Amino acid sequence: MKRVLHVALAAASLTAVAAPAHAGGGDFAAGVFGGLAAGAIIGSASRPYYPPPPPPGYGYYGGPRYYDGCHWERGRRYWDDYEGVWRYSRVRVCD
Repeated sequence: MKRVLHVALAAASLTAVAAPAHAGGGDFAAGVFGGLAAGAIIGSASRPYYPPPPPPGYGYYGGPRYYDGCHWERGRRYWDDYEGVWRYSRVRVCD
């Protein structure tokens, strides 16, 4: 309801204040400029307000980590047919 009131108020104020534009030979340009300004005012009054996102946390990498006694090591070498290179498998080693 508040948004509709803002749009109606903006439209009413523009029609009450609007006076014929006399710019010599630039009547068309003045009308286009006035129409763009009125559209910007009415459009900005009718859009919902979204607050900005929170700032990023510096050095945040997914929260606290815990060590479960396991780690990854390089395993056996194998041929990757898709890319045509030798690869190493990954093996999880738990202590």
